[in-house]
Amino acid sequence: MAITRDKKQDLVAKVSEILADAKAVAFAHYQGLSVADVQSLRAKAREAGVQIVVVKNRLVRVAMSQNNTFKDTATDALKGQLIYAFSTEDEVLPSKVLHDFAKANPALALAGGFSAEGAALSDGDVKELAGLPSKDQLVAEVVAQLLSPVHDTTNALSGNLHALLDGIEAKATN
Repeated sequence: MAITRDKKQDLVAKVSEILADAKAVAFAHYQGLSVADVQSLRAKAREAGVQIVVVKNRLVRVAMSQNNTFKDTATDALKGQLIYAFSTEDEVLPSKVLHDFAKANPALALAGGFSAEGAALSDGDVKELAGLPSKDQLVAEVVAQLLSPVHDTTNALSGNLHALLDGIEAKATN
């Protein structure tokens, strides 16, 4: 069933708005996925804070042409039935959600993506992004590195203090 011109304009406006706020976009071929599989993907994406959209590639191209960041971006990879994943929170999450789902569902195949700066990403780039730790993991690792000297000093001091107290206790019992 064909959609009306107004509905198409609404979809283009929605995709334009999503693109304007997105830190990253990943897309994949989903031909062969059942409706239940797509619903499962949407649920997993929602848990991760990623938005999943199924829209015609032509409408995505129109939305990209209306956005200053994406108007010069190559859209050669937008072919076939594609499902789009967007995130306004993290650059890695859309790639990670699609990649992890594709591991369990071979009918989903990564096709590419776009960075927040408007650069087109190949499917290999998207797979590499999916292998990176999330923003929260990286922040936790940096905090752990910064706290490491403090923990080391505390452990060293508490170890010497315990040895001193054990020595005093041994002398007191003699």
